[in-house]
Amino acid sequence: MSLTRRQVTSAALAAVPLAVAATGTARAAGRPRTLYIAGDSTAAQKFADAAPETGWGMALPFFLDKDRPVANHAVNGRSSKSFVDEGRLDVILASIRPGDFLLIQFAHNDEKTTDPARYTEPWTTYQDYLRLYVDGARSRGARPVLATAVERRRFDADGNALPTHGDYPAAMRALAAEEDVALLDLQALSLALWQKLGAEETKRYFNWTDTEQDNTHFNPPGAIAVARLAAAELLRRRVLTARDVRRLDAEIPESWITWPAATTA
Repeated sequence: MSLTRRQVTSAALAAVPLAVAATGTARAAGRPRTLYIAGDSTAAQKFADAAPETGWGMALPFFLDKDRPVANHAVNGRSSKSFVDEGRLDVILASIRPGDFLLIQFAHNDEKTTDPARYTEPWTTYQDYLRLYVDGARSRGARPVLATAVERRRFDADGNALPTHGDYPAAMRALAAEEDVALLDLQALSLALWQKLGAEETKRYFNWTDTEQDNTHFNPPGAIAVARLAAAELLRRRVLTARDVRRLDAEIPESWITWPAATTA
């Protein structure tokens, strides 16, 4: 059943101290404005036991100024629903501060129709859960940013890159327009990039190894490429300014990607 807008807004605003909500978009003087990421495995921090798999959120700091730190809360296997149900959005909202940003990318796991813990319907519950993130960020004086899900690697017999996310990108685009939220259309941008690269070359961007042919998750070149798209869109959409981004046209060495020792999620 779809959540009502009142239920969504009430949940997002519950327990918000009035003093915090009243600050609006005021910024703490001299404090770096952090970019939080809420998302799934395509963006998440990976650890040594998963290398060379790399989330694009791991590469995003290479393109941002040091005064725009990234707090990557994306986690493998989560949907817009399960991320909320597990209290992970609450953790972000407890830390996020006026002037910060909340970048929201979900769909890969929302699509799992046989899993009620994760499934959302594009035009109802998916949009309802996304509103929790949007309203929650705004209630704390932070700026929400929606990002359509980055595309998988899938080509037809004629070499055409194929979309794989159904109605979810369109539903997010519609919500962004309705709520006046900046949108990073990573689905369209990544699909165009995969088309440009072609079926064989894109294998160099995904987690293809001697033992695995993964067409969803990235290796370092793929994560860097998608992070570059995200940073450029943050600038183009005027979420960030020219002084907030760097190296958009520079070569990023793969060696900059590192995988810390594994920890529990």
